[in-house]
Amino acid sequence: MERTAHIPGNSTAWTLIFAAWMVAAVSTLGALFFGEVMQLPPCVLCWYQRIFMFPLAIILPVGLFPYDRKVIRYALPLAAIGWLFAVFHLLLIAGVIPEDIRPCKQGVPCSETVIEWFGFLTIPLLSVLAFSAILALLLLTHFRSSK
Repeated sequence: MERTAHIPGNSTAWTLIFAAWMVAAVSTLGALFFGEVMQLPPCVLCWYQRIFMFPLAIILPVGLFPYDRKVIRYALPLAAIGWLFAVFHLLLIAGVIPEDIRPCKQGVPCSETVIEWFGFLTIPLLSVLAFSAILALLLLTHFRSSK
């Protein structure tokens, strides 16, 4: 009797979680590249975003092998809180956040744009996009799995 590898549960859900993991892994590697290779010191808000992104690069694949739909329960709060920090950081750079609320009093200023590609793509925007993609993939997985 031949045994074939089978993904328990929905294979679409597995693929969506895998995609979320890829986003988290690329984001983690990108943050490490900016800090360690390009020698760009992270600001306080960048550190908080890393605190919520880095565990996703570990938690998501743990939920894939073998597939466990409960991984959404653990990953979703990290992605949501990280997204809030990223949006706050983006609004701070855009000047929407008032001067007296700025969290970076010492060290690298959070309101400073260190990198700007194509005239609009900044590190905080990349963070918002990454957390948004992870949130969308996790929520889509949740709603598809609960049917």
